[in-house]
Amino acid sequence: MKKHITATLLSLIMTPAFANPELPDVDKFIDEMVEEHAFDRAELENLFAEVEVKDSILKAISRPAEKSKPWYEYREIFLDQARINAGVAYWKKHADTLERAEKELGVPAEIILAILGVETRFGGNMGSFRVLDALSTLAFCYPPRSTFFRSELKNFLILTREEEMSQLEPIGSYAGAMGLGQFMPSSFREYAVDFDNDGHRDIWNNPTDAIGSIANYLRRHGWQPGENIVHATKYEGNDLPQDLIDRGLKPTVTREELRKSGLSTDKLPEGEDAITVFSLTQPDGEELWLGRQNFYAITRYNHSRMYAMAVIQLSEAIRDGYESVK
Repeated sequence: MKKHITATLLSLIMTPAFANPELPDVDKFIDEMVEEHAFDRAELENLFAEVEVKDSILKAISRPAEKSKPWYEYREIFLDQARINAGVAYWKKHADTLERAEKELGVPAEIILAILGVETRFGGNMGSFRVLDALSTLAFCYPPRSTFFRSELKNFLILTREEEMSQLEPIGSYAGAMGLGQFMPSSFREYAVDFDNDGHRDIWNNPTDAIGSIANYLRRHGWQPGENIVHATKYEGNDLPQDLIDRGLKPTVTREELRKSGLSTDKLPEGEDAITVFSLTQPDGEELWLGRQNFYAITRYNHSRMYAMAVIQLSEAIRDGYESVK
């Protein structure tokens, strides 16, 4: 009996401890953070012991994509009067910051506001999950995208150290997007700015930093100050110029190609820049548009032509509302 007890105790001592048995491979991840980024092992083990794996996150990310809404239905989600009015009010409240962002970074106030409006309704819906729980759940329990979310988790831990933030307090979406502008941790580290110079980049509670960060994101993705974004066009043929549409969101179509294809360039300013061609579904058929570099910059925030057009049209509505009450 004594030998049996001794052997049992010995086996317990030799069994490796896991920071959290619900997170497969987390100990290997901790090893990487210790070796590559000089984190304290015990602190990370204690931290991951507090992580809660969320089934609701796994269900949300695994949910089959619903049938894509046509543009005329998608548009109505974001161009409601309440959102427009909130944008006008936000502009009035943060006019000085928006003016400085436009002056220093070249991005119009209404574009910044529209992204804030589409992403979180100006902070009204920034998510309800602890970022650590969301990223850990997806990094260790969702194999299809584990590599991506492990990288984002790594960036999150590093940014909390850089910004001297709690690792357990930040809240975000089920995918780990954070703050007023819904930055992923890697985007935060690369593009977020301390726009009020208080020594911290706070995109959750500091509208000044959030405004500057969105503007910086667009500037770094090629926003061209003072240039147009999109122009409606018409097509002389019977079928859509699908070969040009299929080239994707990045502007690659030359002006000469547009003319030869039968697409009108009447509303397009003179220039030598490449263009992207895209269509949007209206109740009576497809609507054709020409996008320039600034359209592409918006699609770097979300790789969707409909997202970009929602931002553009919401920005126009907010500007009209703001101008009417100045």
